[in-house]
Amino acid sequence: MAYPPQPWSLRGQLYVSVWAVPVADLPPIPPEVTAAVRLVRLGRYALVGTAWVDYQPGGDMAYRELLGAVLMRAGFSRPRVTITHIWVDSVDSRDGGRELWGIPKDLADFELSDTDAAAVTAGQPIATATIRRSRLALRLPIGFRVTQALNGRALTTPVRARARCGPARLNWQIASDGPLGFLSGRRPLLSLAAADFDMRFGTAAPPPP
Repeated sequence: MAYPPQPWSLRGQLYVSVWAVPVADLPPIPPEVTAAVRLVRLGRYALVGTAWVDYQPGGDMAYRELLGAVLMRAGFSRPRVTITHIWVDSVDSRDGGRELWGIPKDLADFELSDTDAAAVTAGQPIATATIRRSRLALRLPIGFRVTQALNGRALTTPVRARARCGPARLNWQIASDGPLGFLSGRRPLLSLAAADFDMRFGTAAPPPP
């Protein structure tokens, strides 16, 4: 096992956009997940988040990431997200994400800075973006839970972070024939930056009996 045990302590920069997508256009969600949590619907639309993440030195691992996730709920009011698409440029992160939490990570090549982003997988473009971050930001706590399918069941994993959060402007160009093609031609509802975050992903294993 080359990746660290959970929880992972991670630091870096995150840029996220939120999209309204017709439910009929959503990517498939594993049945183990839909048996445990329900899709959040706004009429005929669902909410999808996409994010560029630069995990930087100082945490347990350093790598870059692009992901797509769908907003779900447990019961009537407990929000969850399920990750449907995700790419990283680290084999260790890919293997750890898949084996620890059921996160379907694949590999991609990245260009990622404070102003520009691009990702290509197996020679196929996924997306590019220009990033403009506001100077207005507050350091805030962030907490959410991720529900994925692992070994035939739904697994929910907590994520906790603190970051300088503020508005951002992301101009996305998404390959229409790529894996995020269901977002091509759409505009996000809003975009945010979570700068200089400190994140804890996962839970510590229980002590042996």
